[in-house]
Amino acid sequence: MLLRGPVARYGMALLTFATALLLRRLVDNSLPSGFPYLTFFPAVILTTFMAGLWPGVVTAVLSGLAAWYFFIPPFDSFGLDGSVGLALAFYALVVAVDIALIHGMQVTLARLQEERGRTASLLEAQTIMFHELQHRVANNMQFVSALLDLQRRTVGHTPEGALAALEEAGRRLHTMAQVHRRLHDPRSGDDFGNHVEGLCRDMLAAAGVPGIDCRVAVRAAPQSPERLLSLALLIVEALTNSLKHAFAGRGGGTVTIELNPVPGQPDQLHLLVMDDGIGLPDGFDVQRLPSLGWKIIQSLAAQLSGELSYGATGGSGTRIELRFPA
Repeated sequence: MLLRGPVARYGMALLTFATALLLRRLVDNSLPSGFPYLTFFPAVILTTFMAGLWPGVVTAVLSGLAAWYFFIPPFDSFGLDGSVGLALAFYALVVAVDIALIHGMQVTLARLQEERGRTASLLEAQTIMFHELQHRVANNMQFVSALLDLQRRTVGHTPEGALAALEEAGRRLHTMAQVHRRLHDPRSGDDFGNHVEGLCRDMLAAAGVPGIDCRVAVRAAPQSPERLLSLALLIVEALTNSLKHAFAGRGGGTVTIELNPVPGQPDQLHLLVMDDGIGLPDGFDVQRLPSLGWKIIQSLAAQLSGELSYGATGGSGTRIELRFPA
């Protein structure tokens, strides 16, 4: 573990050099000639290991100069001849190899620690994503179970009724899969308006109703993926309802989907799904309507903690509105 901060690192370099010089002077009379660097090599190694590359270089340079001046004849001078130059060259080579090896090991260790930290972060992210996936799968399975339960209640007492109910359930599950793919496809981006426009194109193509135009204006959207999914499914059900009932006997029409923040209440959103179709019949009461689609819309609105309303537009046509927390 390297010391932190230049003061501590270079302070250690000076301290180890001074200690090595003091020890070398203390044992000078006890050593035979030819060991000028005896205490300086450990000082260079220890400093490089504890303080890093450049403090190690500083210790090596100071130690070389001290050994040259005090312990290589002619003593107390920087006299230079062939033998002195050779001794200094060997010293420089040895300490350079020591410093390079220790520094290389430190760099490798730092990279390993960085990689270990990155691996731990990836593992933590993977664990979080796995738990999130489990949570979403459980929620989706619960929704599918509720959908099939609602569909079961529409099954008549004839094989044809059961077959029709199964086909309708299959269509809804297929639509749910399309919504999932669009919302979680990284290539499609995070623009919820683009997702809704894509769903409208898919629904119009699947319905095979010519002349229908779908206009989408999304200026805000929930942040939670679960709420985005519930909202998208509700929009799909409302659009399906319009395509099935609003334009019977007509050559075309328009479905408008708008999602806006509530003025003065940015934490509230307002959804409007409106068509210019044939409108609602006189005396229409949705509570008496045996429509599975409307029950699903009510269930999804409850999941969003929203206030659901419906009615006629200013002219002909029908509107469904939902006000809910963002």
